Amino acid sequence: MQPFFEIEKKTESKARAGVISTSHGQIQTPIFMPVGTVASVKTVHQHELKEDIKAEIILGNTYHLYLRPGMEVMQNAGGLHQFMKWDLPILTDSGGYQVFSLSDSRKMTEQGVKFKSHIDGSFHFISPEKSMEIQRQIGADIFMAFDECTPYPCEYNQAKTSMELTHRWLKRCINWCGENPELYGHKQHLFPIVQGSVYSDLRKISAEVISEADAVGNAIGGLSVGEPEEEMYRITDIVTDILPVAKPRYLMGVGTPWNILESIGLGIDMMDCVMPTRNARNAMLFTWNGVMNMKNEKWKNDFSNLDEFGTSFVDREYSKAYVRHLFIAKEYLAKQIASIHNLAFYLDLVKTAREHIVAGDFYEWKDSVTPALRQRL
Repeated sequence: MQPFFEIEKKTESKARAGVISTSHGQIQTPIFMPVGTVASVKTVHQHELKEDIKAEIILGNTYHLYLRPGMEVMQNAGGLHQFMKWDLPILTDSGGYQVFSLSDSRKMTEQGVKFKSHIDGSFHFISPEKSMEIQRQIGADIFMAFDECTPYPCEYNQAKTSMELTHRWLKRCINWCGENPELYGHKQHLFPIVQGSVYSDLRKISAEVISEADAVGNAIGGLSVGEPEEEMYRITDIVTDILPVAKPRYLMGVGTPWNILESIGLGIDMMDCVMPTRNARNAMLFTWNGVMNMKNEKWKNDFSNLDEFGTSFVDREYSKAYVRHLFIAKEYLAKQIASIHNLAFYLDLVKTAREHIVAGDFYEWKDSVTPALRQRL
């Protein structure tokens, strides 16, 4: 039987290239995962995701899918893969981040969280067990333990109490999974989540507890929630020192292209973020040369390709002037073109990073390209 994760190449520091094997295919790491919140990566067809963007795994959102279309529809469809016609791996979050972001309309207890739907105001309750049940019904290849994500800034005692609750909830998640089989004939893999805000001692404790759970992979949550970049890197470095080297590490909700490269350098294998599609819908494109605001006047008569180094068909098919015109005219096609471009760029970014890890010059390459990535064009 093929192992869940194999490291193919290590650097002298922490960056590594590996392969995750799931029932729906292999994932080359490091990898970026497009976010498909409600069974759709916004403005992008599944065909484009697979054939042009080259996504190897996407995300589904437990909270949103639970509310709409609901688990009856999901099970009748045969799970999320069948429902959205995506035959590659899927990861689901636990719903915890969305529930806890509803600070004005939720009540948390030891048992779980009662919350009010943002759609129709109806009340719902999610416990660790319920989160596991929903994610079973969704049928993702990788699914997350139910946790509490603390805000930033966060007082020490609040972070400690929240972390300890997350650890207790993890035991309940593991117990439920041990008693309830998969639904759709493929293996599902549970990842626990390290918490502890920006407090080094809490993060060390949490990383040790999560490591002891002996899951096939581990996640780091509660970062990229408003803290300075340096704090995110510092905490990530601390946690990856403790999490098992032989298992994949998923940094949740990260981030900019330069965040991604720094995180890879700190030993992260998997990342996700809404930034490439959200920023695309607001006319911001990421490129190897820097960040482009497509509404700027400077592109008005620039008929060169959208991105000379881009890997997507939109980069060759359309000009900067045309895409600017679409944004100014508020045409939906603008958002679609920009989203495809940004996602293709993110996947090209991690693919190129992997190539440099294998070649042995990742850190030198990272330091050489990061200044250009960050500049505004």
